Amino acid sequence: MAYDLEEQEQIDAVKAWWKQNGTTVLLGVAVFVAIVAGMQGWRYYQHQQAMQAAGLYEALQGAAGQHNTKSVRDIAAQLMERFPRTAYAPRAALSAARASYEAGDGKSAKAQLQWVMEHAKSDEIKDAARLQMAGVLLDEKNHEEALKLLDARHGAGFDGLYADLKGDVLLASGKSAEARAAYQLALEKLDPASGYRGLVQLKLDGLGG
Repeated sequence: MAYDLEEQEQIDAVKAWWKQNGTTVLLGVAVFVAIVAGMQGWRYYQHQQAMQAAGLYEALQGAAGQHNTKSVRDIAAQLMERFPRTAYAPRAALSAARASYEAGDGKSAKAQLQWVMEHAKSDEIKDAARLQMAGVLLDEKNHEEALKLLDARHGAGFDGLYADLKGDVLLASGKSAEARAAYQLALEKLDPASGYRGLVQLKLDGLGG
C-alpha cells in the first residue's frame, strides 16, 4: 500500500514513539493486570477465611450446646489465633469467656474478654464484653475497676443492663442509696416488655423501693 509523504511521517512518528515508550506502556498494563489479579486473589482469600471461620464457629455452638467447656475454649482459641479479623472470633471469645467463668476459671475469662475489647470491630460486642468483665470483677470484689467499666461510654441499648450491674457493684460496696438510684435508672432504661425488669424490681424492693 502506498502512503503519501505526510502519512509516512505520521507512521514513522508512531513507530519512534512506540520504540521509546512501548516498554513503559506494556509495563503499565502488566501492573494493572497484576493489581486486578491481586484484588481478586485477596477477595478469594477473604472468602475462604470467612468460610473456615464460619465452620469453626458452628462447631463451637454445637460444643456450647453440649456444655463441652474444653471444646468451646479450644475452638475459640483457634478462631482468635487464625481468624482474628473475622466477625466470628470475638463472638467465639465471648462464648469461651462464659464457659471459662462457669468452670470457675476467672483468669481465663478475663483474658478472653480483654481480647474482645481490644479486637472486636462491633461496638455492641465490645459493650457486651465490658459488661461481662465488670461482672467477673464484681465476683472478685474489685469494685473500683468494675465501676470504671460500667461508667465507660456504651450503646443506649445497654443502658439498662449497665445500670443494673452498677447497682449490684454499689450495693456490694455498701452504697445502698447509690445502688437504689442505679436500679431505678435500670428500670427506666430496660424494655417495658423485658422479663428482666422483675429481677431489678426485686432488688429495688429489697432496698425499700
